[in-house]
Amino acid sequence: MTAVKSKNTTAEMCVRKLLHSSGFRYRLHDKNLPGSPDIVFSSRQKVIFVNGCFWHGHDCKRGARMPKANAEYWAGKIERNRKRDIQNMNKLVEAGWGVLIVWECEIKSLDIAKLRAFLD
Repeated sequence: MTAVKSKNTTAEMCVRKLLHSSGFRYRLHDKNLPGSPDIVFSSRQKVIFVNGCFWHGHDCKRGARMPKANAEYWAGKIERNRKRDIQNMNKLVEAGWGVLIVWECEIKSLDIAKLRAFLD
C-alpha cells in the first residue's frame, strides 16, 4: 500500500487544474485542519476533499467493489476511513468551514459551475 498516493492524485490534479484555470487560488493539504483537506480556500473558509471511491467507500460501481482476498480486513479499513471522514467533516463544519467532497467517479463530468457555486 505504500505505492498508493494520497496527495497529487490524478483526480486531485484535474480538480486543481479546473479551479486554477478559472482564476481561483488555493493552498494544498493544510495539516492544521482536520483531515488535511486537499484544497483549502482560507479567505473563503472553504475546503474541498477529492476522494477516491474505493478508499472512502463511495456508493458507486468502483466504491462498492470489495477485494476477494482478505475481505474482512478491507471492509474494516474502508469503514474506519468513512468514520474518520465524517468526524473530520463535522469538526470542520463546527469550526465554520464549508466542505465539498468531489468523488473520483465525478471527475469526468465535473464542471466549474458546481465548484463556483460552492465557492461563491
